[in-house]
Amino acid sequence: MVIMAGRTLRAEQVNATRELLLTTAERLFAEHGVYAVSNRQVSEAAGQGNNTAVGYHFGTKTDLVRAIVQRHATRIEDIRARLIADLADQDDLRGWVDCLVRPALEHLAALGSPTWYARFCAQVVSDPALHRIMVEEALTSPALQKIIEGLNRCLPDLPAEVRAERGEMVRHLIVHVAAERERALAENTPTPRSTWDDAATGLADAVVGMWLAPVTPGR
Repeated sequence: MVIMAGRTLRAEQVNATRELLLTTAERLFAEHGVYAVSNRQVSEAAGQGNNTAVGYHFGTKTDLVRAIVQRHATRIEDIRARLIADLADQDDLRGWVDCLVRPALEHLAALGSPTWYARFCAQVVSDPALHRIMVEEALTSPALQKIIEGLNRCLPDLPAEVRAERGEMVRHLIVHVAAERERALAENTPTPRSTWDDAATGLADAVVGMWLAPVTPGR
């Protein structure tokens, strides 16, 4: 019994250290950029006497970034699944856009204040070497794949290159609007919308408008 209790305590300590390192890394990466912060700095800021704590618990910096993404992925996926289940009209473009836009913002609202995840994501998607982590996460999300299928069914008949272009615009808009709102909240500066829910509504309006915008013929 003593051995088992010791093992349980050790496992709890390891989990607590991992969580502390993840939280610290997310904050530092959000505020300073992923490559501006070393694993050693993360360990020191987390109060770890062993400056190689990040390497011991996670491996490389890329592994650490992936762990941060996965830390939030389950909760965001649960929100996606709930919104899909609540969608009354499977042919409603606005409904599918809400399913796409709201999960991340609802998750940020649930985290309380302050948050760093939106700014962290903005750093990651802007880096060619790390962007693939977010892509891989998207590809492993059953709910997100269902949302994309639903969107594709409802979209107007757009040229393939326009659809691809606007899809990329939408992805960037969602990430960076959330990051800018998070930054404003952290700096106590005014925001256009009073809550994350209102921000999601405004963002969904913009995304629908983007998808339905006219296409100017090329010269």
